[in-house]
Amino acid sequence: MARVVVSVMPKAEILDPQGQAIVRALPRLGFDGVTEVRQGKRFELEVDDAIDDATLAKIAESFLANTVIEEWTVTRVDGGE
Repeated sequence: MARVVVSVMPKAEILDPQGQAIVRALPRLGFDGVTEVRQGKRFELEVDDAIDDATLAKIAESFLANTVIEEWTVTRVDGGE
């Protein structure tokens, strides 16, 4: 078995209202100096070792991300990230 992390983020040109709301809230909470936040999603998958990178990419692209507005990366991790 292998652990895989799929990270999904809005494309740079896509407005991120959740990230903007966080940036506006941080100074009110006493956290200054943060100028940009992009909010995304993280998926952790346990997969058989037989599943190759092309299959993982197909899963990410067709099921986990909306490729019109999101970018994704797949990373295999060792045991515990």
